[in-house]
Amino acid sequence: MGSSNDQRIAELEQQLAHMHKQLMQAEKMSTVGVLASSITHEFNNILTTVINYAKMGLRHKDEAIREKSFTKILAAGQRAAKITTGMLSYARSNGDHKESHEIDQLIDDVLILVEKDLQSHRISLVKKFEQHPLATVNANQIQQVILNLVINARQAMDEGGTLTISLVENQADQFAEISIRDTGCGIPPQTLPKIFDSFFTTKKADGAGQGGSGLGLAMCKDVIEDHHGRIRVESTPGKGTAFTLKLPLAKQQSGFIRSEQINKAG
Repeated sequence: MGSSNDQRIAELEQQLAHMHKQLMQAEKMSTVGVLASSITHEFNNILTTVINYAKMGLRHKDEAIREKSFTKILAAGQRAAKITTGMLSYARSNGDHKESHEIDQLIDDVLILVEKDLQSHRISLVKKFEQHPLATVNANQIQQVILNLVINARQAMDEGGTLTISLVENQADQFAEISIRDTGCGIPPQTLPKIFDSFFTTKKADGAGQGGSGLGLAMCKDVIEDHHGRIRVESTPGKGTAFTLKLPLAKQQSGFIRSEQINKAG
């Protein structure tokens, strides 16, 4: 009887772990949905640039004008490639594998995806990267956490504001520290202790049907703790919120892989 119960418990734990992975993937794709409109708009702008400069290059025989046209077309194509590569990298799952990565590069790859979305909501982006720490992480999972926190920050600033992302290398504690700070509405003190609980939310879905699941911050906490890191939040109602992520520095500083190299390889 005991053996049968143990087997049943093991099966239920396996099912629970599988459902947890499915919930994380669903939360990730929900985040992609938030960005779909702004990315589609940006691609339309890129195509307009390519078409207009292609026409200019065809019409003019002047070498300088033709060179300018090709340069603009190349820049637009490179921008489109970065966005596409970043989105494909973010959307796919690469399991639980962890490698050494430059954290600033992982953050930059996320910011490529949200740049137009922030601009359309009148939000200024400030980056303060004081060092270039390496940490052993699952790049896809950490980017999901950063993107989730950035979108949360944007949603907290209905009237626009400033999003500040800071990165430092804390050699004393052997952590890479990422700070994501907004100037939004803030979180009430009575709500703050509950924000990392699964399915707890004070938000309603937005006009695009995004948000309000109560899974985003719980997922962030799970990912950071799985990396043996820490996540904390400070908030003042009416002034803003700051999330700080701490990730253990890579023990070996050699042989790291830049996220852009992984993207290209994928």
